[in-house]
Amino acid sequence: MIDIQNLSKKYISGKDHLVAVKNVNLQVNKGEIFGIIGLSGAGKSTLIRCINRLEEPTEGRIFIENVDITRLDKESLRLMRKEIGMIFQHFNLLNQKNVYDNIAFPLQLEGWAKSEIDKRVNELLEYVELTDKKLAFPSQLSGGQKQRVAIARAIANNPKLLLSDEGTSALDPRTTKSILSLLNRIRTELGITIVMITHQMEVVKEVCDRVAIMENGEVVEINTVQNLFRDPKTKTAATFINTIATDVEEEIISPNGLKGTLIRLSYLGESAKRPIISKVIRNFNVDVNILSGNINKLHETNVGHLILELIGNEDEIKKTISYLQDENVHVEVIQ
Repeated sequence: MIDIQNLSKKYISGKDHLVAVKNVNLQVNKGEIFGIIGLSGAGKSTLIRCINRLEEPTEGRIFIENVDITRLDKESLRLMRKEIGMIFQHFNLLNQKNVYDNIAFPLQLEGWAKSEIDKRVNELLEYVELTDKKLAFPSQLSGGQKQRVAIARAIANNPKLLLSDEGTSALDPRTTKSILSLLNRIRTELGITIVMITHQMEVVKEVCDRVAIMENGEVVEINTVQNLFRDPKTKTAATFINTIATDVEEEIISPNGLKGTLIRLSYLGESAKRPIISKVIRNFNVDVNILSGNINKLHETNVGHLILELIGNEDEIKKTISYLQDENVHVEVIQ
């Protein structure tokens, strides 16, 4: 669906140069929800705005369904953008227009007949569950309702691609969950590919299939969400995961009288439900001290994390670690 090749975006002001996006290469598959996560200033919003050329790339190429949009002229780009919807953190609604007119606006710009606009807007109002807010103005809506209006407007023209630039970061957790559920429904029922920019690992956990981690303008890791949680390859990815995956506090990991070997376990799917630790205790001559643990429910599976202290002789500890690995558990020796 999307193929980004050697993409860079530089801002130049006099002698000052800022590289916001640096040599990014990634592919987004048709029909998936692809997350791009990073801290503020990582370059993720610049990247997503390059995808529809709201920002002009300095270098590189962007293919959407095999069309190189970096080479399109103004009119061809306008036509291509009809296939790309976009939602924003602060909704970008027209405050002087009611809900109906906000959703109708892109259809009016495309010259749809009034009867067709009316039919389409009413369909969308029902789809996003805002039929009763048809004549309300943005100032009369909650944040979640505003974002539902913005989503309805973004999909009004039946796009193939939906871009979300921090579309849930202004919402409370419960409302965020409902918006993510709506986006997943849009992907499933309408077949729209979705690219989500976020700094919230909970968003990635809830709905994304794959995710790219950005740092200082570069993509430092691309992985499935399951494998990212199970075995992050970069420090940045591990930091994000630790914001929601229970981990030992720094003072516990630091030397404080622990006698044994400290290990971190990560396990996916059915492995997260099996009584692996009780089997370890029965089968090996080690004492097991559980310091912390949890199970996170991801979009398609479960991932569990445990921090254990293993107390015993070195051979028994090695056997225990080998057993856990044979049980499809990822083991990291912390100290």
